[in-house]
Amino acid sequence: MITDGPTPKHAQLRALLERRCAEELSPGDLLPGERTLEEEYGVSRITVRRAIGDLVAAGKLRRVRGKGTFVAPAPLVSRLHLASFSEEMAQQRVEAASEILRATTALAPAQVAAFFGTSPDTPHIQLRRLRLGDGEPYAVDNAWYNAHLVPDLLEQDVKQSVYTLLEEHYRLPITEAEQTVTAASATEATAPLLDVACGTALLHIARFARSGSHAVEFCASLYRSDRYWLTTRVGRESA
Repeated sequence: MITDGPTPKHAQLRALLERRCAEELSPGDLLPGERTLEEEYGVSRITVRRAIGDLVAAGKLRRVRGKGTFVAPAPLVSRLHLASFSEEMAQQRVEAASEILRATTALAPAQVAAFFGTSPDTPHIQLRRLRLGDGEPYAVDNAWYNAHLVPDLLEQDVKQSVYTLLEEHYRLPITEAEQTVTAASATEATAPLLDVACGTALLHIARFARSGSHAVEFCASLYRSDRYWLTTRVGRESA
């Protein structure tokens, strides 16, 4: 119940709505309209809008123009260990899926060819996918695979975990990777795929992955920053 106590009404409503989203609703469910919430909680339209705005800013809710406000999916938290997108999703009980945007054999960028140890005119396998969690867009992956090692990769089911294919079909488990995280912004090409506004802040993650001494994969991913968090533990070295 919302009262006239020391806690502002919008903060009380925000807490109630957040609890409601966690206990009664599921990701993707539509939140009742502003007028309904006004009547249900006995508050003003301004209070409702402030509470909803705070939850949108916190990534708990998301607005869809012309449709309403929906419960946002929980963010995927990566602890910077070596795992595929599908494995990270499974660990957090989120159903992973992919949409193939491009699957072809083509000339790779110079840095990719250099990593694979091949000449610039050597074709490699490009796989660009939209990565989904519980049906919601999380990332766009643009990956290159060493065609000398996995020549028939595109004949496999690449909608599923490619890391599983590498390990089980090609006996090339990813054993180590160098990963760089930088900031990026959604462009006119990527914004619609990720269901964000053009210019929205994203995480750009570039990964050079090996299986033992074999250079297998280069993957550049653009993640929604409200749905993907990076967490690491740091410590001070002893003198």
